[in-house]
Amino acid sequence: MIDLYTWKTPNGWKASCTLEELGLEYRVEPVDLETGAQKTPEFLSINPNGRIPAIIDRDEDDFVVFESGAILIHLAEKAGKLLPSDSRGRSKVIQWLMFQIGGLGPMQGQAHVFLRTFPEKLPSAIARYQNETKRLFGVLDGQLARSEYLAGDFSIADIANWSWARVHGLAGVSIEPFPNLQRWIATLEARPACARGLLVPGPTEYHLDNLKPGLV
Repeated sequence: MIDLYTWKTPNGWKASCTLEELGLEYRVEPVDLETGAQKTPEFLSINPNGRIPAIIDRDEDDFVVFESGAILIHLAEKAGKLLPSDSRGRSKVIQWLMFQIGGLGPMQGQAHVFLRTFPEKLPSAIARYQNETKRLFGVLDGQLARSEYLAGDFSIADIANWSWARVHGLAGVSIEPFPNLQRWIATLEARPACARGLLVPGPTEYHLDNLKPGLV
């Protein structure tokens, strides 16, 4: 049994969609970011960084894992799926996972913040992060022109990048120039397990003009 501490954000979806795809048994513990639940002493005892998602693996002596990428690797290794066992295949998946963690997530997240929630309108900052997000979408599109999925077979790398790319509108970045990216997003949207994961811990409707900082 996995205890999943999460909320309705791209990083949260990464964990819930992976759990659904792997078919692992889990229990949801909602962490309402809008009320500051991620900063309570109870949650900080699980993740000292005060961010979601986090998990407690009850099957492994209550082992705690925080940071979304580490969670995805832990879950894939636990189930023996979505992460190849050979060194090269594993490396390819982890490379594209790190692409999301170190690039797409931070850049798209900052584009969203400066566009929609920052108290001042800073056109240069908005343009900087939107342009970098667009560049990263182009990198994904180029890879997806050569392969159905990012690292060969469907993997945790696809789940991680899709969880962010699917809400490109929050950053004000169009994916119209990227047909391969569009095809791939639609393919993952149609996966029943991914669709179920998007409903954890509940349905989400983003209201683009009424978003608070730090909620992605």
